[in-house]
This record gives sequence, C-alpha cells and structure tokens, in this order.
Amino acid sequence: MTKVSMAHGAGGRSMQRLLRERVLPHLLTDKGEVPLSALDDSGVIDDIVMTTDSHTVKPLFFPGGDIGSLSVAGTVNDISVMGATPIALSLAMVIEEGMEADDLEKIARSIGRTANKAGVPIITGDTKVVERGAVDKLILNTSAFGKRSPALDANLAIVAKHRTIHSRWLEDRNVADGDVIIVSGTLGDHGVAILSARKGYGFDADVVSDIAPLNGMIVRALAVGGIAAMKDPTRGGLANTLNEFSEKSKVGIEIEEEKIPIRQAVRSACNLLGIDPLEIGNEGKAVMAVVPGKADDVLAALRATPEGREAAIIGKAMKSVRGVVMRTRVGGRRIVEAPIADPVPRIC
Repeated sequence: MTKVSMAHGAGGRSMQRLLRERVLPHLLTDKGEVPLSALDDSGVIDDIVMTTDSHTVKPLFFPGGDIGSLSVAGTVNDISVMGATPIALSLAMVIEEGMEADDLEKIARSIGRTANKAGVPIITGDTKVVERGAVDKLILNTSAFGKRSPALDANLAIVAKHRTIHSRWLEDRNVADGDVIIVSGTLGDHGVAILSARKGYGFDADVVSDIAPLNGMIVRALAVGGIAAMKDPTRGGLANTLNEFSEKSKVGIEIEEEKIPIRQAVRSACNLLGIDPLEIGNEGKAVMAVVPGKADDVLAALRATPEGREAAIIGKAMKSVRGVVMRTRVGGRRIVEAPIADPVPRIC
C-alpha cells in the first residue's frame, strides 16, 4: 500500500502523480475556463480567478521574511501570474498549543504589512488551536480571488498578431516555438535563505529570501504586451516551471546556463550541499514566455521595477528541442528534468 511521503508535497513529479492518481479523479476537475485539472497556479470560472495556498515553512522566521509575508506574497503572485488583478485575501491559522503569543503577533504584523504593500486586503479568516504536537507551531492558509487585468486583453492581442494562442489567460499551455524565456531576477535565494536559518546544515550564506508581491511589477510588464505565459517558480524552481511550460505546450525549451542569474552565495551553498539551484523554490520571481518582438521591451519594463531589476533573458522555446535543455558554460548540453521531489522541503 502506497503511503504519503514528504516527496508527495514537494511540487515535483511525485506530487503530480499522487494528485492525478489519487485525488483528481474524485473531484469535478473540468469545471471552469481554467479548471482544477490544468494544475495551473490559479483556477478561473466565470472570469473569477481563485487560488489557495497552505504554508508550513520551517523555521517560521528566516532571513528576509517569515511565514506571514510568505503566505501573502505567494498567494498574490499566484493570482497575478495568470494575468489577473488580486482583489482580496482570506487567512486561516492553525496554531499549536503553547506557541508564543509574541511570535504570533509578529507574524500577524508581517501579514498586514505585506498585504498593504500589495494593496490586497484580508477580508475574512479562521483560527484553530490544536493540541501540542499536532502541528509544528503554525500552519497558515491564504486564499485569494481576482479579476481579469485591464491590460491582459491588449497584451494577448499582441501575442495573437504573431501566432495562435490557446487560452485567454497566461496559462502554461500558451508557450510556442520562438517565444523568449525571461526570468525576473536571481534564482534560489529563498530556498538557500531557509537552509541558512536551519540548524545542522553547517553553513552561513549571506542570502535573504526574495519574498515579494509581484502584482505591481506584472502590471508594468503586461502594459508592454506580448507575454504569452507566466508562472512563479516556487516549489521545484525553474526546472519544474520550464518543464510544465514544455509539457503542457508541447514545445521544447532551450536555456543558456551563463545567462541564468544566480548569486554567487547561492551557487556556493548549492555546490556545498549537492543541490541544483534550478530546482530550488523562489517566492519573489516570475518566469515569462514572450513573443520575440516584445522581449526586449518587456525586459526593460521589468528592470525598471524594484522586483525586476535583475531580470534576464535566459533562452527560448524551440520545436527542434525535446523537453528542456540547457547549454552549459563549457559548451555542452544538459537535459533539465522536472525534479521528482523538492531538494529543500518545507520552504513554503
């Protein structure tokens, strides 16, 4: 009998297999324009966009953020990368008996500060307290709903001038041959910041989490136009994101290692621990597929924002490539597979 393991919650192939085999067959997965079965960042029904996230990060506080800022930013970003404007959030807390009330208040303050920065209010919530040992201090769930961004139709109209699009939202399946792949900044910061805060890993990295609500940055990029698909590379990192683009769009993707922005401290930590930085989750980055004629303009718009100042073009979609392939610094080619599990568990 199969038992659920940590790998099943890590966002990679194991989790997707568990959901497709054990969960999705029992749910109404085909309802809505972007249904649950699409396994996208958000679902869409009657032009209402909705997402939900549960957060179990360990430790609760880490360089650059905490479980509170993480919960708000992650949920806001899931709505935004679909091409929607987040309108409101819900917050549910499951608190372990014995948790320090001062820590809870500190997290609540962080939640409020991040929601205010994003301009997305929390309008409802729920609180449960469970016996000591039933959860590890605190679990947060944030849900959000949004509406279609005013800039999305004009953005997709530009895409449609170049080729067929398969969805009126920025879904994974919209990527096509020739699209330019852009990342909005350095990768791996969040996962390495979490690891540096955990005891027993034996290293100190001068890295802070990249947690940030990206709705403002995304509005600037959509105003330029030409974005066909967008995703935030959380669990499973860039590797998982690009493989989802490739699999759902049925087009290969080639990226160039030397163009991928990764901080040296992140690279060093990953080398020390034997972790691929492309598989580490991020909480303040977006990956975009943009039609070639607009890629430079979108890149400039991203770099004009605080969240996107280190944005880079890292590759393109290609029919001649199968899956995701990376051209290495030494001139070779490496297959970039979707991770089976997350190399850094409980980072979100």
